[in-house]
Amino acid sequence: MKKLTAFVLSAMMVLSLAACGAKTGAPADDTSTPAEDPAPAENTQLTYAVEAGSAGEEVALANGYDIVSVDSQAKALMEVQAGTADAAIIDSLMAGAMVGEGTSYPDLTVTDQKLTEELYGVGCRKGSDLASFINSVLADAYADGTLETTAETYGVQAALVEQTPTEFTASETDSDVQYIQGKGTLVIGITEFEPMDYQDADGNWIGFDADMAKLVAEKLGVTPEFQVIDWDNKVFELDGKAIDVVWNGMTLTDAVQETMECTNAYCNNAQVVVTK
Repeated sequence: MKKLTAFVLSAMMVLSLAACGAKTGAPADDTSTPAEDPAPAENTQLTYAVEAGSAGEEVALANGYDIVSVDSQAKALMEVQAGTADAAIIDSLMAGAMVGEGTSYPDLTVTDQKLTEELYGVGCRKGSDLASFINSVLADAYADGTLETTAETYGVQAALVEQTPTEFTASETDSDVQYIQGKGTLVIGITEFEPMDYQDADGNWIGFDADMAKLVAEKLGVTPEFQVIDWDNKVFELDGKAIDVVWNGMTLTDAVQETMECTNAYCNNAQVVVTK
């Protein structure tokens, strides 16, 4: 009888241990990320430096990335260089000019990852006839080769968008063009953004966008003035007439086109990831 009781107890212990062992495996409703697909978890573990109010910030937030927002794309690259961010999300045109051998950031790398495909445009006050004026100047510059020559100077010719012939249509009342001509200046809102808007050794603003803005000012018969702005506040700067135009490699997002009077697209762009 004692042997039978011992046998039964032993069998019960084996079954109990087996049941406990089964609990160490993954439960049937396990929802963890599969080992063979680590990319989403890997991305969310990185910190991305982005320009506040930019298309890069928008796509980073949409993807659920951890971000640190700075006031320019140039500073986003500085964050990566300093090691205070794992990566930066910036415009492909800027990355081509500032990242890699022979540039300001030779130790940084542009990855193959393209997060968006975009178009650049110029932003004016909502309802402003200045957008129509700029369209006409860009169309003429495309037709006579000025646009392509300027693009070649700054290495962005491959990104140019064809401009169709366009005539300026002035507003019958409250003309922004007349307002700008009356005060004698075209105030251009920018951030430092090579190759679109940046300073030469003498502190003069140059770049593809800067040169085209100067051409528009010339056609208006006014003096161009470049004003560095907080990119996140660009609409407030426009509406408050602190600036007359936003011309700084601005992506034509839905939000931008809802709050500004935008020109036709003039350049292709993408948001790319830069790492150390």
